Amino acid sequence: MEDQELQVERCRDYDTSISALFSRYGLNTASIANEEPIPGSFWGESEAGLIANDLYIREDTPVHSAFHEACHYICMDQQRRTGLNTNAGGDVHEENAVCYLQILLANQLDGYSSDRMMQDMDSWGYSFRLGSASAWFEKDAEDARDWLLHAQLITQENQPTWKFRT
Repeated sequence: MEDQELQVERCRDYDTSISALFSRYGLNTASIANEEPIPGSFWGESEAGLIANDLYIREDTPVHSAFHEACHYICMDQQRRTGLNTNAGGDVHEENAVCYLQILLANQLDGYSSDRMMQDMDSWGYSFRLGSASAWFEKDAEDARDWLLHAQLITQENQPTWKFRT
């Protein structure tokens, strides 16, 4: 993807805060030198990578990408988490839950927000039935919310529980 043209927030402005946020889930954030390949990146280029409990980012990694991979880690079961290397896997229900959780967690990052996350997701090309991340989140994501509630990853008030799926 030609991401140089896309106006999305990058990890360079949030690196320390991202590390602190995801450390609450036992994730280590490793910063990779610019222009170096990102270990564990499923999509390549500037996209975040995930191996075991290590989240790999560069300064040019989109914030939404770091959140998406971290939320895969949070949402996957322990068996998949144990052997995790690059491909987070999961089914469509888990993928929806990952998107929903990354939108919620965006409010936990100083200087960022759910609204900005959804804008970045749309700019990057995430695809939703209702045409945008915000329309999906507001009108079509009840199944994703229910999945997260059942897994005890969020509260009824849409707040993170700071647990990962077992």
